[in-house]
Amino acid sequence: MRRLPVYLLLDTSGSMYGEPIEAVKNGVQTLVSSLRSDPYALETAFLSVITFNSTAQQISPLTELTTFQQPSIDAGGCTALGEALALLAERTDAEVTKTTAEHKGDWRPLVFIMTDGEPTDDFTKGLNEFKKRKFGIVVACAAGQDANTNTLKQITENVVQLDTADSATIKAFFKWVTASISTSSKSVENGGINLEKMSELPPPPPEVNIVV
Repeated sequence: MRRLPVYLLLDTSGSMYGEPIEAVKNGVQTLVSSLRSDPYALETAFLSVITFNSTAQQISPLTELTTFQQPSIDAGGCTALGEALALLAERTDAEVTKTTAEHKGDWRPLVFIMTDGEPTDDFTKGLNEFKKRKFGIVVACAAGQDANTNTLKQITENVVQLDTADSATIKAFFKWVTASISTSSKSVENGGINLEKMSELPPPPPEVNIVV
């Protein structure tokens, strides 16, 4: 079976403490329960969660939806986004099956990054590792006005911004991510193609602004 790997990179720095981090926890929970009721996603989507604050860690390895368990997510510390990108590169090397001449591997991973601030580590080093790998659609979300969209544009051309990092807005973002994973699952199941452009995803809700 060719899997559709989905990696969530979530900022859990101190500035996310309180309402934003609670909204992120709820968002992940809702995303998983919604995708479990989607036959296409259930068939192909595998989910991993990487969090980053003063360091980056993979708190959920790539797991099929039926056995995915809600990880413990807490806020505190700085914003090691560069380390998170390097860890993503390392984990996809280990977890995603490559296509060979004899065998079709997994689909190219979908990546959704959410951060509310500037990287506080060696961002360029992690970015360079990330750029060496092949991914499907990568979406970076600036949660609130303190996240630098120009920094996120270095990661991917698909950057969105939330005006605020409150629970309603973060909930809307996760709902859109859920719909995007569903659409991608359907595409690989029915058409046998990885989606490549953000325009192929469902249109984002009013709370999620596309940065051009």
